[in-house]
Amino acid sequence: MSVLQENIIRGTVYVLTDNIDTDQILTAEYLKVNPSTPEGYAQLASLAMCGLPEGSLPFIDEEQGKAKYPIIVAGQNFGCGSSREHAVAALGASGVKAVLAQSYARIFFRNCVSTGELLPVAAQERLCDKLVTGDRIEIDIENQTVTLLENSEKYPTDPVGELANIVAAGGLFSYARATGRIK
Repeated sequence: MSVLQENIIRGTVYVLTDNIDTDQILTAEYLKVNPSTPEGYAQLASLAMCGLPEGSLPFIDEEQGKAKYPIIVAGQNFGCGSSREHAVAALGASGVKAVLAQSYARIFFRNCVSTGELLPVAAQERLCDKLVTGDRIEIDIENQTVTLLENSEKYPTDPVGELANIVAAGGLFSYARATGRIK
């Protein structure tokens, strides 16, 4: 379970390493699923991270069809590969609230913000080597820190700035409407 409250995201992490590509997040065979319908969105939720190698820890709770982990921690170049927006939609539909990585593929990062599905946060340290799947963390967006809740260790993040408000509004168009930039 996770909570976004007062610029805080808390939850259990699923830890990955470098170069997690969009085929690992959602394999190409599911690009025909329409995320704009409730049925399609629910189907994408149950498929998030379906392309991880066999033997990986299960990401989806089979009973609920949603992620067991609201926060993904990764290394460098998260979301590389194709520019598929479906990968971001699958993670958001599954209940992921944030990805905490050292760096992102540019288009994946933009898709996170544009769709408002999840918040991409850049870690200043290689947290995928310091955290393990199942750890509980708190991401403090305003103070640019990540706290490992079991021992209160803190790690710095890059500033998120207005991106947090855009994602919280539901994406770029929703934010533009809410702030009077478009009608």
